[in-house]
Amino acid sequence: MDSSALKKLSYGVYTVSSVKDGRYNGRIANTVFQVTSDPPTIAVSINRNNLTWEFVKASRVFAVSALREATPMVFIGRFGFKSGRNIDKFEGISYKVGITGAPVALENAVAYLEGKVINEMDVHTHTIFVAEVVAAEVISEDVCMTYDYYHQIKGGKTPKSAATYIAGQPEIKPS
Repeated sequence: MDSSALKKLSYGVYTVSSVKDGRYNGRIANTVFQVTSDPPTIAVSINRNNLTWEFVKASRVFAVSALREATPMVFIGRFGFKSGRNIDKFEGISYKVGITGAPVALENAVAYLEGKVINEMDVHTHTIFVAEVVAAEVISEDVCMTYDYYHQIKGGKTPKSAATYIAGQPEIKPS
């Protein structure tokens, strides 16, 4: 099987955040998708080893912020390659507390969605959380970052905890 064919699926780049016991945490994700439009329903895939997974599992809410192409790599690194067990990812970051109680990352966001989990499915190393959208807003008309842009233009890497990580695959280098 040529697993590199999976890299031809299109994705965006998002922060997914949640709340637990008054603490906020978030992570970078590329596997967020709309499931239905009526009622508006989205799904996100999160690795069970991630702290954000624990927060979503406990609170049953999350927020998704679609990131703009111009998002600095330091921002992506903060949410994508550092653990909320070691740092407060929202310290010094522009955010608001949404109607679900989850933090909504506003910095570098083009739009956000908040969801209340209505279902979940365990899939090997990850859980797919399905949520009804209870709030949404467009913040800017900037171009959304795609996962391909993140790799090809920004030279981004895929962490082992990502749903799209393929062991043994060479890293995508910027062209």
